[in-house]
Amino acid sequence: MRVRFWGTRGSIATPGGSTVHFGGNTLCVELLTNAGQRLIFDCGTGARALGLDLMANAPKPIRGNIMLSHTHWDHIQGFPFFTPLFVPGNEFRICAPGGVGPSLADVLGGQMEYAYFPVELSQLPAKIAYCELTEGVHEIDGLRVVTQYLNHPATTLGYRVEADGVAVLYLSDHEPFSETLWRADAKPGSIDAILHAGDRRHAEFMLGADLVIHDAQYTPAEYPAKKNWGHSTYQYVVELAAAAEVRRVALIHHDPLHDDAKVREIETLAKALAAEHGKGMQVFCAYEGGDVSVAGAQEDMVSVSVASTVTAPERTMRILVVDDDANVRLLAQAALSKAYTVVEAEDGEQCLTEIQNMVPDLIVLDLKMPKMGGFEVLEKLRAHTAFADIPVLILTAYGDEGSTRAGFDAGAVDFLTKPFTIPQLNSRVHACLTRNKVRYGEPGMT
Repeated sequence: MRVRFWGTRGSIATPGGSTVHFGGNTLCVELLTNAGQRLIFDCGTGARALGLDLMANAPKPIRGNIMLSHTHWDHIQGFPFFTPLFVPGNEFRICAPGGVGPSLADVLGGQMEYAYFPVELSQLPAKIAYCELTEGVHEIDGLRVVTQYLNHPATTLGYRVEADGVAVLYLSDHEPFSETLWRADAKPGSIDAILHAGDRRHAEFMLGADLVIHDAQYTPAEYPAKKNWGHSTYQYVVELAAAAEVRRVALIHHDPLHDDAKVREIETLAKALAAEHGKGMQVFCAYEGGDVSVAGAQEDMVSVSVASTVTAPERTMRILVVDDDANVRLLAQAALSKAYTVVEAEDGEQCLTEIQNMVPDLIVLDLKMPKMGGFEVLEKLRAHTAFADIPVLILTAYGDEGSTRAGFDAGAVDFLTKPFTIPQLNSRVHACLTRNKVRYGEPGMT
């Protein structure tokens, strides 16, 4: 299998003399299997160079699959300049997270309206198919592709491709679920020692991978000022990848403020950190034009499973927001009411009353409230047969290790600390709901 980097920058393209080595184009990564199946991860400005290369060197007609992590502008702005789309007979399937907001075709078409671009999406001569994905195991062009939601303000998918006896992951954009990575009562370095279930699940997704391509936009010193923006530090990536026994890590989504010298510094620090773990893991910062050969034996490849999700029921899904702070409930309404029916409760007692009348699809639960706190509510829910399977997302100002561990031990499915952003809450709620296969049954393959 061959992986080639056509764009490695995040947020905005940064051409110029200070970014010559690592590149200034936004994300675009090509994966080509031994059998010729082509996956293109994201379609930033790097897609233009890829398109020109395909026109010159690829067998005709050109076929491929464009796998968008999400549709933020830096991940799709190269799409209108991808030359193979303008050639009749070429065929592309475009995959992206679905289920929230406008359709994929509407989003891509929006940036190609005449106000912004001279050619509309409908005028492209190539054959284009659209595929909106959720978490799960999918067959795409005969390949096994596993998808999992990432922690980003927009609904974002990570991709794990298992083919040619190897596993390659593309994970951009993602940030830590918790500021504290390791539990205090466990030795750091293993997946079991990871504090937050979301970070632990992320590491499990990487398990045994031959190559992980991962967003690492910030340094640890930069991250606190950029929290909730949806990006990782090199330290977080290296720690998780080492725990997951990953063989090679490519750091991408370089910050637009980081010139070549800064990215080299990050690469040096990341390599030193990987060496401390003593597992032989290779780490490098991806650069434009970088070409990586990934080889392995089928019997050595680790295969992972993610519980596939199903199409949500036709009715609008119901969210019960439980918080004694009226401002938090107002923010939750603003975040969720366009897509869901939102019901409010001011305390734990009112929460238990509401679910007698309307069983919600998800409860967003504060911990500290008058009359009855969140932990007591969780205890009563899990003790009641009819309500034991309702997923609960804890939304609290208590982000300490004790509260986080107690929340998951009590049966919460996610834990989000205040302050939060409206897109962040919406993304986490969407992920919780689509993972809740208990109510709607087990699906088949996509």
